[in-house]
Amino acid sequence: MSDGIVKVFNSFQDYLNKEQETREDIRTIVRDIEKVSRNIVMVMQNIHNEIPEENKSCAEARNLFGEIRVYYEKLAFIVPKNEYYRFHDHWRMVTQKLCFLASLILYLEVGTLATIETVAEILGVKSKREEGFYLDLEDFLMGLLQMSSELSRFAVNSVTNGNYDRPMQIAHFVNELNAGFRLLNLKNDGLRKRFDALKYDVKKIEEVVYDLSIRGLKPGSCASQESLAAKNAVQEAK
Repeated sequence: MSDGIVKVFNSFQDYLNKEQETREDIRTIVRDIEKVSRNIVMVMQNIHNEIPEENKSCAEARNLFGEIRVYYEKLAFIVPKNEYYRFHDHWRMVTQKLCFLASLILYLEVGTLATIETVAEILGVKSKREEGFYLDLEDFLMGLLQMSSELSRFAVNSVTNGNYDRPMQIAHFVNELNAGFRLLNLKNDGLRKRFDALKYDVKKIEEVVYDLSIRGLKPGSCASQESLAAKNAVQEAK
């Protein structure tokens, strides 16, 4: 074998070795991100408790996002410039989960839909490709769709915990989210399939609201007001 061929293939091997090292470094960081994301999920499960701890959970989760920002900063440093999508699959799933968690926190705190700029800031990344290591739009949208499933569960548990106002608020919010997604011409298979599942979340929440209505528990209904008045009368009698 000639020296020229040996030199060429040695350069190929050097390239492959360097890429493998980069992938291993990325995997290590992503594992750390996944570990913190699981902790955030555990914290946010407290909103489903019999006595919800929404404010406390959101504050604790935001503190954990401080660790997330550090890890994404490391990713931004390691991933070669202009090679974002070459390694994107490594952090795609965990980023979608974090987008869901960040959006859920924003909804619980202020009752509005999170923007991609706000979620990117919470994660510690950019919102636009030209600015550097950024939040992919499809990852953000997948996170919003995951949030709808969690909110449908939250609506059910809110009723169980005696909060009849929350399902109404969630129903209005998720219906608006559904209407917004219908404005998009989705061609991505994964995103399209997940959007198709949104209608089941909407249906589940609407069933909760319907049950409250027929039982006279819907806030503002006559039956609900009578029930509340009777309950107050009993308490006063005691």
